[in-house]
Amino acid sequence: MSALVIIDVQRDILAVPVAARAVVGERFAKVRERLAELIGRAHAAQRPVIFIQHDGPAGHRLETGTLGWDLHPDLPRQPGDIVVHKTACDSFHDTALQVVLAERRIGHLVIAGLMTQYCVDTTCRRAVGLGFDVTLVADAHTTADSDTLQVEQIVAHHNALLDGFDAGSATIRVTPLAQVAFA
Repeated sequence: MSALVIIDVQRDILAVPVAARAVVGERFAKVRERLAELIGRAHAAQRPVIFIQHDGPAGHRLETGTLGWDLHPDLPRQPGDIVVHKTACDSFHDTALQVVLAERRIGHLVIAGLMTQYCVDTTCRRAVGLGFDVTLVADAHTTADSDTLQVEQIVAHHNALLDGFDAGSATIRVTPLAQVAFA
């Protein structure tokens, strides 16, 4: 069975100086629209929806308990959805995620969210290493510009790099939203 994992789509996730280019904010808005569609599909298929929420330390833009830390209000959450808190890029590191998945007999993760080169990449790789098959939704993850690359380059690079990444029999497949189905 599959589950949808939405990573770090919080109010202030992109409230950083490198997000100065308008396209970064525009991409974030489009990704949130696609995430809303994905969440709706998962709910319709009666699949678990798991929100990963980064708990930042005092003074961080995602400081726990602040408005910036809140999950983005555009996400259509339901009472049965699960929230897993993390403090590192790896959504499995010192979290309840693996237990949550085991309790529900989940073997396949559909992953989307932020930030592409950090939490999305790390969580995809760790999931495969733990034996989960992963579908990374190609057009439902994003990030901010870095000092050397623009968001479009970062997303394209990670989509190409992660597609086909495997560990044993578990594999990452990068798939556009239009082709994502919940089994």
